[in-house]
Amino acid sequence: MEFEDLSKEQRILRVLRKVLGDIVKETAPRPGVPRALSDDTVAQIRDLFGLIAEREAELAEEGGLARNERPRFADAPKAAHAMKVHRPPKKPS
Repeated sequence: MEFEDLSKEQRILRVLRKVLGDIVKETAPRPGVPRALSDDTVAQIRDLFGLIAEREAELAEEGGLARNERPRFADAPKAAHAMKVHRPPKKPS
């Protein structure tokens, strides 16, 4: 589903999740450097991600959308094709 096809609330949640994720990535400390965010703030961010996920799930259920959707590249094949791999027989030692 394209971003423009989503409801206003779904677009807000998607942007909120992306911006919050970017903030977390940018404030993540390097090894040995103290964390810039307090433990309480980290817990609140986790709670917020959980609330966003819950509301997105509710909206998807209300809209009849599957929750097992995964991002796809536009040029990705729609179906997988299995291939047989032939191995030559081992030579006697």
